[in-house]
Amino acid sequence: MISDAALTGPHEGFHLAQVNIGRAAYPLDAPEMADFMNNLDLVNGLGREAPGFVWLLAGADGYGATDIAWPGDPEMLVNMSVWESVDALRAYAFTGEHVSFMRRRREFFKPLGEAFAALWWVPAGSVPTVLDAHERIEHLKEHGPTAYSFTFQRPFAPE
Repeated sequence: MISDAALTGPHEGFHLAQVNIGRAAYPLDAPEMADFMNNLDLVNGLGREAPGFVWLLAGADGYGATDIAWPGDPEMLVNMSVWESVDALRAYAFTGEHVSFMRRRREFFKPLGEAFAALWWVPAGSVPTVLDAHERIEHLKEHGPTAYSFTFQRPFAPE
């Protein structure tokens, strides 16, 4: 059996890419979205300062990505980042301010009823595209977790 550390720890020559998508429950400038939008820079900034952080998708403003279209669905919001390991991403995603906003996801986003996040390994130094991320989400929907596209609950080591 492969140990958790072998699946989730750093892997020489590889970094972990992640994508999560969501359809806002209201227009981004609606009062109901104000708490989310007003804290987006804060939460992204905490991610950029977190141990193991490598890269964050940024839009025209150089910081958030709310202006970047998801293939086939321009109303879908996309968040992508790259981390040194599953453990580094997990430590950021499930603690502090980030987890407080994750717990409030239903206030700001409509339920998707399908895969809305995916993880995959990329060669260290490379940056995934939104098209790459779309392909990984679609693969996860069709095949479940595999080495090509997986979840926190079922991680894979790089092939």
